[in-house]
This record gives sequence, structure tokens and C-alpha cells, in this order.
Amino acid sequence: MIPRAIDLVINHGRAQYRGLSFPCAVGRGGIGRKRGEGDGITPQGCWRIGEVWYRPDRVTRPLFHGPVHEIGPRDIWSDDPQDPAYNTASRGPGYKFSHENLRRTDALYDMLAVLDYNWPDATPGKGSAIFLHVWRKPRHPTEGCVAFAPEVLRFIIESWRPASRVVIRRP
Repeated sequence: MIPRAIDLVINHGRAQYRGLSFPCAVGRGGIGRKRGEGDGITPQGCWRIGEVWYRPDRVTRPLFHGPVHEIGPRDIWSDDPQDPAYNTASRGPGYKFSHENLRRTDALYDMLAVLDYNWPDATPGKGSAIFLHVWRKPRHPTEGCVAFAPEVLRFIIESWRPASRVVIRRP
């Protein structure tokens, strides 16, 4: 696959997009082939952004060509392969399967983009929730997602085009 100018190209610790270069963070397991849930690997390959989520109490609604959802107090993401709703958004509290809260006390999910890795039609155990999201601090490893400074993430989401791809490569 040959990257194009409109693609977001991710290598370990660096991203190129629209002629610009940005630092980024990838999974603690590096970039490679996903082995399963919790492996910390950022999946290599070519992906699309399917939808965007944001915290309306913290950031303004991002401009995006596709679905944009507000993150509410009860929004979660299922990461349990036994859950019939595995690798999708749902609502808590009292959700009986393993999940991650989308509304966090830190800023990681103030804005996020869902990649189409194992989504929306998920294969249980293949790995869930590969997001582009806000980083904890520069280049601090993620659980498998790709993370950016908040202003870089907003730039990527708001300048995204339907033909754009996220190309994740091993260095």
C-alpha cells in the first residue's frame, strides 16, 4: 500500500499527515499484528475513521464528515469477548461485561476517533477499540491506540476526508 498525501501515516513515535509531521504515541507492545485483547499492540495495516466521540463539557464539537457522538456520563465501550455487544459503545452503570468508561476523569477521551480495526463487525478476541485519542503525555505508550496532542488530534479529525486512511507501519 502506497500512502497518499491525504493519508495519516503512523510509524513508531511519529505521524505524517498533509505534509506535516507530528509526534504520537502507540501501544506499549509496539506496532505489529494483534494477538488479542490486552496485548498492547497497535495493529499495522490500513484503517479508516468510522466515527468520532467527544466530551461536550470539555471541548467543542469537532467538525467531521461522518457520525459525531457526545460522550455522556453513562457511555462505555465493551472490551469483553463474551459480550454480544463486544467492541461497541453501550451504556452503564451496572454493565455486567468488562468495559471501559468513555467519560474519563483525565483528558484521554475528551475527543476520539474510532478506527475500523475489528469494528463495526467485531470478531471476539481479535482486539477492541483502536482509537485515535489525546495522549497522556508526549509519546507515553497506549494500550494499543494511537495518541496525539489535543490540538493535533483536532486538526486530524477536522481536516479528514472520506478517502483518507490511517496507515500504520512498522518502523
